[in-house]
Amino acid sequence: MLKYMGDYPSKRTRSVNELTDQIFEGALKAEPLKDEVYVQILKQLTDNHIRYSEERGWELFWLCTGLFPPSNILLPHVQRFLQSRKHCPLAVDCLQRLQKALRNGTRKYPPHLVEVEAIQHKTTQIFHKVYFPDDTDEAFEVESSTKAKDFCQNIAARLLLKSSEGFSLFVKIADKVISVPENDFFFDFVRHLTDWIKKARPVKDGIVPSLTYQVFFMKKLWTTTVPGKDPMADSIFHYYQELPKYLRGYHKCTREEVLQLGALIYRVKFEEDKSYFPSIPKLLRELVPQDLIRQVSPDDWKRSIVAYFNKHAGKSKEEAKLAFLKLIFKWPTFGSAFFEVKQTTEPNFPEILLIAINKYGVSLIDPRTKDILTTHPFTKISNWSSGNTYFHITIGNLVRGSKLLCETSLGYKMDDLLTSYISQMLTAMSKQRGSRSGK
Repeated sequence: MLKYMGDYPSKRTRSVNELTDQIFEGALKAEPLKDEVYVQILKQLTDNHIRYSEERGWELFWLCTGLFPPSNILLPHVQRFLQSRKHCPLAVDCLQRLQKALRNGTRKYPPHLVEVEAIQHKTTQIFHKVYFPDDTDEAFEVESSTKAKDFCQNIAARLLLKSSEGFSLFVKIADKVISVPENDFFFDFVRHLTDWIKKARPVKDGIVPSLTYQVFFMKKLWTTTVPGKDPMADSIFHYYQELPKYLRGYHKCTREEVLQLGALIYRVKFEEDKSYFPSIPKLLRELVPQDLIRQVSPDDWKRSIVAYFNKHAGKSKEEAKLAFLKLIFKWPTFGSAFFEVKQTTEPNFPEILLIAINKYGVSLIDPRTKDILTTHPFTKISNWSSGNTYFHITIGNLVRGSKLLCETSLGYKMDDLLTSYISQMLTAMSKQRGSRSGK
């Protein structure tokens, strides 16, 4: 603490949050040390007439009130101290942060680098950029006490979505995209993730791996998604999340549907502008599922797509997005997350399988024909596990159940998605039971 405040000489330069880690780590693990940290900060700020030292002390106070509250015995003393220092720029903010810590509970990890840098640059507001599937982004204020659920609700309100249900924050770091659990403090989750990646990727030749991350907000669970029900969600999320899966060729569809959808995608891209018609043969990868492109000549595709385009004259970009979604909504694979895996347990199925996880359960799909071989509803799934290279799932009970063993590097995503869908299903079931017993 003295080193951070500049009252004790420190021989070497340190990373921004090295000292704050040392100050707060112990207190987050052991309850009695929480009060000890508060007492030491109060002690250092009492009759401290060295300006730099006092400023740094207030920085620690600000960080501390964002992590955990003091015990009930110490709380009134801390509040009195802050109320008697209203002239100090950070005192009022510390009081507010203290109230939020009492309401929202204790964080699990020391302050994130972003929090430490913010207060060292004399700013108590932290704005975080969030990216959306339609290639737009917006900045949102994130506090030390912000949980993922609050963050999602703030984003949904700003974007005029009808509900944040089914949406999630995702953090993209290194080569992973990981969903933030709704009850986690946002900065705790990011801190945990960066620490985990740091351990997994040791320093090479003195170069620390880059730990920059991006935050995305996307639809994760599609249980209640019906195109047309939430126009902003359709426009910003559903269309742009479903389009790449369609173009990768994951769905089973007819030639007629492909032509209709190709014309609608063109309309979303260029609206009524027909000057791009001659370019359609070059744009096929953006209009037609990749595995179907070679079925007919590029000029045939162009002729047919143009014919379908002309049938929908006058349709706006937003109407075209909705028409696209309404058509694919009829398919059993709408709103799926798809995973290409290698399976080793089911001799009747192809070795390379496409697994779709959606509101119906876990579907196994033949990647060549796109036929759904079987669908395991969530109620029949008794167990699952994942690691860096695998995903295992047990169907039925442990005595007479069957196991599916898959090789994949995306096991963590499959695991998280399955857990989220099942917990959503259980919550819905208990609500139903509650409403029945309340009648």
